[in-house]
Amino acid sequence: MPTVKNLKPNTPWVELKTTQADWDAADPALLQNAIVQLHLIRTFEEEVLNLAGQKLINGPAHSSIGQEAGAVGSALPLVVADQINGSHRGHHQFLAKVFNGVNPDGFTIDGEFSDEVVDVLYRTMSEIAGLSDGYCKGRGGSMHLQWKEMGAMGTNAIVGGAVPFATGFAWSHKQAGTDNVAVTYFGDGASNIGSVLEAMNLAAAWDLPTLFFIENNQYAVSTNVFEATGEPRLSSRGIGFGIPAWRVDGQDTLAVYLATQQALEHMRSGKGPAIIEADTYRYFHQNGPFPGSAFGYRSKDEEAEWRERDPIQLLEAQLIRRKLATREQLDDLAARCVKANKDISARLTEADPDGKPGALRIRPQLWPSPDFIDVNIRGELPSLEGLTVKDTADFTEAELEKRKFVDVVADVMNRRMETNDKIVVMGEDVHKLSGGSRGATKNLADRFPDRTLGTPISEAGFTGLGGGIALDGRFYPVVELMYADFIWVAADQIFNQIAKARHMFGGEHPMAMLLRMKIGTTTGYGSQHSMDPAGIFATSVGFRIIAPSNALDYVGLINAAMQTGDPVAVLEHDADLYKTEQLAPKDLDFVLPFGKAAVRREGADVTVISYLSMVQRCLDAVEQAGVDGEVIDLRWLDKATFDWDTVGESIKKTNNVVIVEQGAQGTSYGGWVADEIQRRFFDYLDAPVARVMGGEASPSISKALEQAANANTPDIVAALNEIVKGN
Repeated sequence: MPTVKNLKPNTPWVELKTTQADWDAADPALLQNAIVQLHLIRTFEEEVLNLAGQKLINGPAHSSIGQEAGAVGSALPLVVADQINGSHRGHHQFLAKVFNGVNPDGFTIDGEFSDEVVDVLYRTMSEIAGLSDGYCKGRGGSMHLQWKEMGAMGTNAIVGGAVPFATGFAWSHKQAGTDNVAVTYFGDGASNIGSVLEAMNLAAAWDLPTLFFIENNQYAVSTNVFEATGEPRLSSRGIGFGIPAWRVDGQDTLAVYLATQQALEHMRSGKGPAIIEADTYRYFHQNGPFPGSAFGYRSKDEEAEWRERDPIQLLEAQLIRRKLATREQLDDLAARCVKANKDISARLTEADPDGKPGALRIRPQLWPSPDFIDVNIRGELPSLEGLTVKDTADFTEAELEKRKFVDVVADVMNRRMETNDKIVVMGEDVHKLSGGSRGATKNLADRFPDRTLGTPISEAGFTGLGGGIALDGRFYPVVELMYADFIWVAADQIFNQIAKARHMFGGEHPMAMLLRMKIGTTTGYGSQHSMDPAGIFATSVGFRIIAPSNALDYVGLINAAMQTGDPVAVLEHDADLYKTEQLAPKDLDFVLPFGKAAVRREGADVTVISYLSMVQRCLDAVEQAGVDGEVIDLRWLDKATFDWDTVGESIKKTNNVVIVEQGAQGTSYGGWVADEIQRRFFDYLDAPVARVMGGEASPSISKALEQAANANTPDIVAALNEIVKGN
């Protein structure tokens, strides 16, 4: 018979409850500050629901009425430099964090609301209504609230989507040598999401001061927490990752405050992350002004039971018991909070001249201009003054040397990390195997061990961590995905979070980072490691894209890309480029000009447009076909940095176009380019734009099927012959 030994977790998991002694010991100023914040937040949310009920809020209004104690209790011990982010239901957390920033001396029950506090209410309600005076200039609305300077780094509409970013904030705090922390708020629904668990694992593995604050309000829309998981005590997640966890009554502001104090002491002393689960309840449905019982998924009796434990009533009872406030004072406070928020609402609305009597509308002058819609999707390209700007033709033979392409990839990042101590490189195995799986990070771990981070296999987790570092702004993350196909594993973090962060939060804050990825076509790695992601990035919002076809370009493009304040997708070809020997620059500090394509061969018969390893195939095909083709290497692939001047000049000369790419039809890059060419240059075309690309199927591991799936030189020759010679 086997022996059986009961195992014990290596980390504490406790339930914290307040006692009468805790309430008696609580600082009167703390309790007064808390009750004012609870009332301000409650009445603010009630006014938001009032506006939503009149159809004056475009989109959802996810109220946190009933959950205020978790926000106020957890935010009170924080300082401005501590950072928070949260979920779609985040008005209360945003307000609590910002109130403490603009009103550091705290509120008193009888005190007047300062102009700064009123402005917070005004700008927050403006943002929820989608108005230009909002913190994100109306782009964020109810679900995307950010005031970065106050440590409120952004609420988020994707359930669990913000959590990995918080580990990036925490990494930045730790790397900068501060004792500040990051708090990420999310609900019971997000507790089951993979990226949340990946973030917990990363925070634990790297001892990052991240507080995972779970607002367990019992329902993910209408699905009860007991239906969604086998362990409804969600703080138990901590045991699996070695993270200490506290479970508290989320209606008890003081209990949340005391638990947060203990968690902060743990994190500020360098011991890594913590979890707090606040057991709470939202009084209303997922969004809007109706209770959940109106939709049949919970009972009126259940709702009444929770309302009997209302956080405001619980705190008020203690204030009265301790003779820190009278009933009259508290009623007056509630009335003043109602009036303050009604006054804000009145600043946003006016009588609707076309509506029924008493109907309101948003004041027209408060709407953002429609011209603002595409402003600051990316940042403005910076000046390159003071840098060495060179292009291919500027190099002499003496300035070049034969190098393997992948060694140049490693060399230029070594050089950048040597000259800039803010750069951090992360990815799977980047710190091992003599520079990762292909040697692209050679020597980095030896030279910069604290800034070369080998990650777990958790693409969503570490990509999101890199995004958080970028949003924080103190460091420059370089995130490596081992293969381009893995963008799908990290898709939410790449496309919903990193790519949209600048624009949806108002466009003012940079998101500077590199996302390097290896394209595995012709390596025999099959369907899940062979994707060309250019089309995906080009047709999504927010990224710049560089696609170097040679070692010299790699250096100049990387250096230029890192001057921007934007996320940049770096496409690197494995078999067709990494292993080749090419002329490379000895100078690793020069930059190529922004948005400048390279004409690799001049010609008069047809314009051939391509990128990466297909550029050389195009040059070969032009010679084999015997046509006078002009071959353009795009280098910059994103819409904002595309070189339409060079492309247009060539088309006006040749009157024919062939777009060449290696990848599959379904994720093709050339589709949008062809469409744009026909819009811009239709009158100059003698024939429809021709396209050469891979097949519909992803490449298979069989060498014969792999060759059939990808576009090759003979395919380009055939296209050239057809468009130029008509055969």
